[in-house]
Amino acid sequence: MRTIEEINKKIKEGKVVVLTAEEVVNMAKETSVKEVAKKVDVVTTATFGPMCSSGAFINFGHTIPPMRMEKIKIENVEAYGGIAAVDAFIGATQESENDKSFGGAHIIEALIKGKNVYVKAIGKGTDCYPRKHFEGYVNKEMINDFFLFNPRNAYQNYFAATNSSDRTLYTYMGKLLPNFGNVTYSTSGELSPLLKDPKMLTIGLGTRIFLCGTEGYVVWPGTQYRTDIEENASGIPIGPARTLAVIGNAKNMNPRYIKAAYFKNYGVTLFVGIGVPIPILNEEVAYYVTRSNEEIETSIRDYGRPGRPLVRFVTYAELQSGSVEIAGKKVKTSPLSSLSMAREIASLLKSWIEEGKFFLTQPAILFSEQRTLKILSEVKDAEPFKKDEPECVNCGACVSLCSFDALVIVNGERIFRPERCVNCLACSDACPLGVKLPPWKDSTETGTQES
Repeated sequence: MRTIEEINKKIKEGKVVVLTAEEVVNMAKETSVKEVAKKVDVVTTATFGPMCSSGAFINFGHTIPPMRMEKIKIENVEAYGGIAAVDAFIGATQESENDKSFGGAHIIEALIKGKNVYVKAIGKGTDCYPRKHFEGYVNKEMINDFFLFNPRNAYQNYFAATNSSDRTLYTYMGKLLPNFGNVTYSTSGELSPLLKDPKMLTIGLGTRIFLCGTEGYVVWPGTQYRTDIEENASGIPIGPARTLAVIGNAKNMNPRYIKAAYFKNYGVTLFVGIGVPIPILNEEVAYYVTRSNEEIETSIRDYGRPGRPLVRFVTYAELQSGSVEIAGKKVKTSPLSSLSMAREIASLLKSWIEEGKFFLTQPAILFSEQRTLKILSEVKDAEPFKKDEPECVNCGACVSLCSFDALVIVNGERIFRPERCVNCLACSDACPLGVKLPPWKDSTETGTQES
């Protein structure tokens, strides 16, 4: 019916029709899905909630003299340094050595705010990276790169949680009172991106999104992405299903839309603000974006029992009403995600599009693969890991070390000429893959055929 290219043309001309997800739900109460598909170009969706599977890549810049940072701590929070000389990844849930309520999420938020954070790094020291120690303050203006890469965000539906046990539970779903004392949930319902495009008809690799106050992109299906979840009568999964891996330049992010947090006795997490524009390409897309909270369901699960068994199914209209009934008892409900912030993000994204500040992208691919979720089993009797024998990849690291042209590059391929080899062993420790050099088939002899 319409294409992304046509929508972008209307954005450029100032003629685009954009509604938030809540607005289009209200519109559908007065008109048909067919009319919505004709009249609306884009629907903006949003969520703002705790998303543990988040983190940031940082490139600190090279020191003088240069250093390979191998063990890195930022304000006593460990960052992973096993990437390259001065690259690191800090996970949102990584906790401080001396304060379990402080962690990677707080470092990310502080850097986005422009604050100084104290970095300690050590390395073993090498000929090319001789420095072994670094300590000092950095901020986002001093470092080369600082970008969010979140492996699993924007869960398509998630369980609501309750607790039948006789003690209070502290979980990633918040504080759960005993004896079905409360219910918590963490989805923005009819505003939530993947509940508005449940079949991922418009969202894929390269989709431009709102991420924490700036532009971001969908880069892959998020971890734990699955498509085998039961759907309700509206065709919407009723449990945790699809997810998104997203990326964005943290230097340009607005701290209003990203907040560090701590759940007691669980750990650190990060509230992430995500907004996804849904282009109304056809009536099928229009159908899904117009589904209301009354038509979107999830399941309440009992976190007080092994396996978290099903308590009951519930609509988001019920959850957002403030209470639900469990076993004849009225139980209070509360969201962990912020509905008001989701509304703000959806409205802000709408204004960006209307003002010609945000254009849609055509996904390079859609995520159509059918996937299930594997369970990690404890396997103790499998064949143990064993290193493979190294193989030459023709990189040439050994060639310039040979003064006798026994090792040469010919048409991009490394050639060994055994008749020229004097077994001087200058090349013997040069192979980065561990291939034994010189490459004799029988290392005890010289002058044998080439490898």
